[in-house]
Amino acid sequence: MAIERKRTEEQLHDSERKYRLLFETNPEPMFVYDFQTLRILAVNGAAVARYGYTEPEFLQLTLRDIRPPEEQGRLDEELARRPDDGAVRAGVRHWTKQGKRFDVDLVARPLEFAGRRARLVLARDVSAQRQLEEQLRQSQKMEAVGQLAGGIAHDFNNLLTAILGSTQLLLHNTPSGDPRREDAEEIRHAGLRAAELTRQLLAFSRRQVLAPKVLDVNSVVAHMDRMLRRLLGEDVELATSLDPAAGAVNADPGQLEQVLLNLAVNARDAMPGGGRLSIETTRVTLHDEHVERRHRMPAGDYVCLAVADTGVGMDETTQAHLFEPFFTTKEVGKGTGLGLATVYGIVKQSGGYIWVYSEPAHGTTVKVYLPRVPGVAEAPAPASEPQQVRGGDETVLLVEDAAPVRTLARRSLEARGYRVLDAADGPSALELSARHAGGIDILVTDVVMPGMSGRELAERLAPARPSMKVLYTSGYTDDAMVRQGVLNAGVAFLQKPFVPDTLARKVREVLDGEQGAGSNRP
Repeated sequence: MAIERKRTEEQLHDSERKYRLLFETNPEPMFVYDFQTLRILAVNGAAVARYGYTEPEFLQLTLRDIRPPEEQGRLDEELARRPDDGAVRAGVRHWTKQGKRFDVDLVARPLEFAGRRARLVLARDVSAQRQLEEQLRQSQKMEAVGQLAGGIAHDFNNLLTAILGSTQLLLHNTPSGDPRREDAEEIRHAGLRAAELTRQLLAFSRRQVLAPKVLDVNSVVAHMDRMLRRLLGEDVELATSLDPAAGAVNADPGQLEQVLLNLAVNARDAMPGGGRLSIETTRVTLHDEHVERRHRMPAGDYVCLAVADTGVGMDETTQAHLFEPFFTTKEVGKGTGLGLATVYGIVKQSGGYIWVYSEPAHGTTVKVYLPRVPGVAEAPAPASEPQQVRGGDETVLLVEDAAPVRTLARRSLEARGYRVLDAADGPSALELSARHAGGIDILVTDVVMPGMSGRELAERLAPARPSMKVLYTSGYTDDAMVRQGVLNAGVAFLQKPFVPDTLARKVREVLDGEQGAGSNRP
């Protein structure tokens, strides 16, 4: 009997050593707590490393101490309905000694520990997985809202083309000193403000047309220095640190300036009592091992544009909604909520990535990563004085499904001497062209129309009229005309809303130049 008892004790000790080894060497945090008092009775090295407590400190804690304050009510509910036996699985939130919260998938199993009823807990940190899931949900939501915003902007741009165009005609025909001019100017200014909002909606929805070129990001920042200092005011110190080796990117210069401007305005508003705004450029190379850390940001060379402020900062809830259109923490009337949504859209449409780092009372840093490209940055074109709008006697085939826009465009072009044939859609334009015995010098067509797109119309007219040039107009981009929102080489395009002078100037430019020629149709 004594030999048998000794063998049994050895087997128990051996089994205990094996389980302790598994417990201590497990890469996932594990701990044992008392079923009644919730006091933690044992903890492994992975838990010590993840939670930030020493082992002696850990053994002075209870289950409540590793759950943040907002989780205490939920913990009470869990304790009230926990079974006396059997495993329990749950997704909860824990926090570290330093107060950093993280998501946990845990499994708790009953056991007897040192003569007490206890629970063995395996707590797997799933913060990275939850973050990726949230990013996917956010991306899907942003895409859906973006499609809606793009459609709204398209309709509004047609309305604004008629409003702004008619207002310009009214101003041209109203003598100086006429009191009606003041009313017309008010309409024009309101229309321009509305047009800016639709541009921001298009930027967010990634449906605006970009004209990218190879740019030196440092030059863009330096060029905007004086304007930014005026914008920030005397209470905010502006500091720039530009890496000479940062390199060039392929981006639309106007849109990159818009990104910097919007980030600066947002930073200024976060520092009502003054502070410091830092703008930094660096060259960043991400290797394969960095990709997971950057949440699927591809490996490669990037130019990083970082904008940091010493303002009020943001909590996690605010950051989760930061790039949503019309989300704002400002007072009513102080902001549209489109500034950062616009930044997000421009960066994404430019093939870049954007990350935000912020804590309440510790300021905010926004980092924009744009793919670095080889080559020498193009020198900015010198500003030119607007020239007198010239007319002509060429024949224009005008195709526009929005009747007010079509009427305005026809009046504008006819007033400058052009012969205008107008149609409301593609099939009508084909019939009109077939009946017209003379030449047609230029097709001016909306891109997005019911039944037949502007691109398809141009292609079907081309065999019979190979020398006819094409000018596209639209309130938003169309994949048939652009690739990823980037204008194809040689395609002539006029963004809505436009005014009569702008339309006439663009028609003359296309007729006199190489853009819009048949060989360069999309």
